[in-house]
Amino acid sequence: MVYYFTSNTVSPSAFIYVGKDKVENEELIKYGWEEDVCAHIYVRLQEGQSWDAIPKALLEDCAQLTKANSIEGPTSDPAQQQMTQTLILHAGNKKDNITVIYTPWSNLKKDGSMAVKKIHVAQRENPIVNRLNKTKVEKFPDLRQEKDDRQKELRRKDRAAQTSRQKEEARIAKERKEKAWQRDHAYDDLHSEDALASSSNQDRDADFLDDFM
Repeated sequence: MVYYFTSNTVSPSAFIYVGKDKVENEELIKYGWEEDVCAHIYVRLQEGQSWDAIPKALLEDCAQLTKANSIEGPTSDPAQQQMTQTLILHAGNKKDNITVIYTPWSNLKKDGSMAVKKIHVAQRENPIVNRLNKTKVEKFPDLRQEKDDRQKELRRKDRAAQTSRQKEEARIAKERKEKAWQRDHAYDDLHSEDALASSSNQDRDADFLDDFM
């Protein structure tokens, strides 16, 4: 089971989610998207949005949910601890002045050498937590299928972008070719007119102008 929350502090709204237990969290880690930013919970950013530019209000929502859904200190499960030792906040729900560490899903490394950012949480903000809890939805998603569908969509977009680039490159090449031809043949008409004039006068007598006198 996965719990989904909606943050309306940004537009379009962002959705935040967390697994019910360590089993679901392992699945979330396994089938994460490039747009996912992880702490103890996950937030899915808009496509192309950088984790360096997460709006402060959305980050605060994530931090408050992380605090509200955390336990005292790191998990005691060795495998889970190895994966998330730098992701789970350093204190539980009942403590103030905690630090939440977060990183993009693509940065997740079991050796703890990933690049991370930190946000300080002075205390639990019940208005934020209550607002988010009102949007809470329980689902049983097929995370593998969602990831597969996402990868297919990305490949489709890549093919479309590549086709668009090829068409644009062909258009530019054709335009350049036409301009080059026009430049190389700019005086063709003038030469043809000179040749025509020469041809029309070559058989005339040298005194042909006398006829007009």
